[in-house]
Amino acid sequence: MSDTTKLVAEQRTQFGKGAARKIRRDNKIPAVMYGHGTDPVHITLPGHESMLALKHTNALLTLVIDGKEHLALAKDVQRDPIKPVIEHVDLVVVRKGEKVTVEVAVHLEGEAAPETVVTTVMGTVELEAEATNIPEYVTHSVEGAEVGTQVHAGDLTLPAGSTLVTDPEALVVNVTAQVTAEELEAELEEAEAEAGIERDESEDEAAESGESAEGESAEGDAEAKDSDES
Repeated sequence: MSDTTKLVAEQRTQFGKGAARKIRRDNKIPAVMYGHGTDPVHITLPGHESMLALKHTNALLTLVIDGKEHLALAKDVQRDPIKPVIEHVDLVVVRKGEKVTVEVAVHLEGEAAPETVVTTVMGTVELEAEATNIPEYVTHSVEGAEVGTQVHAGDLTLPAGSTLVTDPEALVVNVTAQVTAEELEAELEEAEAEAGIERDESEDEAAESGESAEGESAEGDAEAKDSDES
């Protein structure tokens, strides 16, 4: 069973942006809890304890409201884009043994073959798992992976009790060859040609001349310094 954090919550009757700002000023977090055909319950959560509990995705919480315990899954956590503040939380009531669909991060392990680039095309996959046994992430090794290696969702080894919901053919990881400076320059020239952009050769020559002049100037300064010191 996944570890749960017990939080004492309070029901609230005031809504709107003004009420939400007041709740956050009191170091609390506005939230709503729903599920299993019940009416949504608007509550406030303790700020500090909730921040710690919601560091991980799919956090499982035991909420104590008016002395009664409710098992709930954090479904949507809205965070301030600048401040380390949680603005609102959506919670789904769950029961032990119940299956839920969640998004779980994909963690890569190991080092691919030399001169390769490992691109994570899909950072999360959707799984079905018991509400009380949700994996924190799915791991996959790319140790020694060669150019052309592709990992699809169906290739992932899932934790016991989890079922893949994402399309098994969905591309998760792609291993390609590193691009050399020459290849990058050729691609840039090709893209410019397709876009109808013509390079000014005189500007390129001036840039090269400037770099050469800077190098000669630096050498001259170094020689002059040596002469002064002698």
